[in-house]
Amino acid sequence: MSTAPTRPQPRPGILAIDAYVPGKSGAPGVAKVYKLSSNETPLGASPRAIEAYRQIADKLELYPEGSSAALREAIGRLYGLDPGRLICGSGSDELLSLITNTYIGPGDEGIFTEHGFLVYKIAILAAGGTPVVVKERDLTTDVDAILAAVTPRTKVVYLANPNNPTGTYLPFDEVKRLHAGLPKSVLLVLDAAYAEYVRRNDYAGGIELVASSDNVVMTRTFSKIYGLAGLRIGWLYGPDHVVDALNRIRGPFNVNAAAINAGVAAIEDQAFVQAAIEHNERWLPWLSAEIGKLGLAVTPSVGNFLLIHFPKTAGKTAADADAFLTSKGLVLRRVAAYGLPDALRLTVGSEEANRYLVATLAQFLAKAS
Repeated sequence: MSTAPTRPQPRPGILAIDAYVPGKSGAPGVAKVYKLSSNETPLGASPRAIEAYRQIADKLELYPEGSSAALREAIGRLYGLDPGRLICGSGSDELLSLITNTYIGPGDEGIFTEHGFLVYKIAILAAGGTPVVVKERDLTTDVDAILAAVTPRTKVVYLANPNNPTGTYLPFDEVKRLHAGLPKSVLLVLDAAYAEYVRRNDYAGGIELVASSDNVVMTRTFSKIYGLAGLRIGWLYGPDHVVDALNRIRGPFNVNAAAINAGVAAIEDQAFVQAAIEHNERWLPWLSAEIGKLGLAVTPSVGNFLLIHFPKTAGKTAADADAFLTSKGLVLRRVAAYGLPDALRLTVGSEEANRYLVATLAQFLAKAS
């Protein structure tokens, strides 16, 4: 005999979702903390963006413009895009969830790679769909593996390019090959959160492919190179029919007024963006080389972060390193949830943080020997 529920019940599948757990933010008991766990820029935000944020303080009683028109127009001017084919959101996370809720339902499948962004799986499960995880090759997306996983139930393929947390990327020719192999009914989502950092001639964020296709969208963020993670701003470029569908379920006023104002100022300050690029170009290879000299493997990265691999030897594991580094005020990201239990992800920090990190890693390894 069945018993009637005594309280409201989530629909089937919701409680089976593992909630997203952000990286640590602090190190209790440590006077000075270097947070290198969330791929935040060490340069902060543009002074122009900060001033634009402050200008909103005496207008907080007013709703923002509902379509983020000023921000979409600023993005359009920078990239030569039609603002009508852009959507802004509360971080690219919201846009990924909008895409999933629009195109995936019970019985539908969404494909992503084994070390891809955790939000893809969460969004698919929340929509009642089925996540399909495909293997990577050498911590890099395998186009053939994705194409082999496509079925009549596949509705969306998510491609983080560059990928987080590995830092690897697919050349644009491979992205185009992936797109060409997909059914026209399948939406290809190019998650290009770290695109501004990439300095490779064979890379493209996806604007060209979106412009010439009916089944490709690209998402970007202001949380990384623009230093506006605290304001949560993302944007999407897509075909008219996709943008129309997403706007039908997008919440009104989904981007707040301070974010819109600061976002416009940030995107117009490309000199600040260039400074962030130059900082990363200096310190990303330096960190990779110096950590390699310590005997630790580092996955080559095109983002603003590195994946450091640790041995399984007792006392030298990723968990051991994480505990030691945290005790010294260095907060890195555990990535076991991404299927990488023997690695830590390191964000490129300030010069002080980078040099301290290498010295402290050397101290850890010497202590563990």
